[in-house]
This record gives sequence, structure tokens and C-alpha cells, in this order.
Amino acid sequence: MAGRTSRTSGKVAQKATAGNAEAEPVLLSGGNPQIAKGYGNAPVQAYIAAMPGWKSDVGRRLDALVTRTVPDVYKAVKWNSPLYGIEGDGWFLGVHCFARYIKLAFFRGASLNPTPPGASKTPQTRYFHIHEGDEFDEAQLADWISQASQLPGEKM
Repeated sequence: MAGRTSRTSGKVAQKATAGNAEAEPVLLSGGNPQIAKGYGNAPVQAYIAAMPGWKSDVGRRLDALVTRTVPDVYKAVKWNSPLYGIEGDGWFLGVHCFARYIKLAFFRGASLNPTPPGASKTPQTRYFHIHEGDEFDEAQLADWISQASQLPGEKM
């Protein structure tokens, strides 16, 4: 009987935690928000809202830039990172927070012209980092986003 009471108490605790939809997202190491996997704009906006400090403003700017550049963009959050792609064709861009910067991952970045500056262990992937106070070139980012959206996407 004692084991049964313990199991029931655990279930009640899980339900109480799961039912608290208003809880703030947990920040993982480096300040990356832990957001449940989901498709569409809502989970991406939840991720952006949970980005700590200056990163949230940059996240809003980036999301607006992607949406303006690729009006039919498909959005999702997987592995605690927003992804942008073309529905049915895969993902062309991922965003991830680290302690001191935001990493943009262009999954076919080696095919972009000019190539984004950050190398990756994966030959096709290139990164672009945004640090606090950086004034990044939105026209260049829009060009990379446009080019990337026209390439075959990464299937994940």
C-alpha cells in the first residue's frame, strides 16, 4: 500500500507541474531557453520571449527579418532551437542562444555567396554569431536568408 501511495503522489505532482502553463521557461546552460518541441509561429515566439536580456530584442529582429524575406517561411522549435524552413523541403536556418552570443546556423551555408564566416564540423553548415552590442548588417543577413531558402533544406 505504501508503494501505491507513493506512485499516486508522484502522478499528482506531475499533473500539478504539467498544469502550470504560466511557468517561466527554464534556461539551459548558456542561457538557451528550454521550449517544448512544436511547429508554427507560437513556439518560436515563446522561445524569443524567453531569450534572456538583449537576446530577446535581437530574436524579434531576426524573426521579423526572416518573415519579411521569406513570407511563406515554415517555423518550428526542435532541440530547444527555432528552425526556419520551407514546408516539405527542410530547414535552412537555426537559431541558438549561448552565454555570450546568438548563433545562426545556415545548414547549407557553404553554398551561400559570400559564405557566412563561422566554420562548422559539418562541411555544408556555416555560422554567423551575434554578440551583445553588435550592429549586424541586416541587408547581408536578408541576402543569406533569401539564398538559403532557395536551396534544398536540411531534413531533421
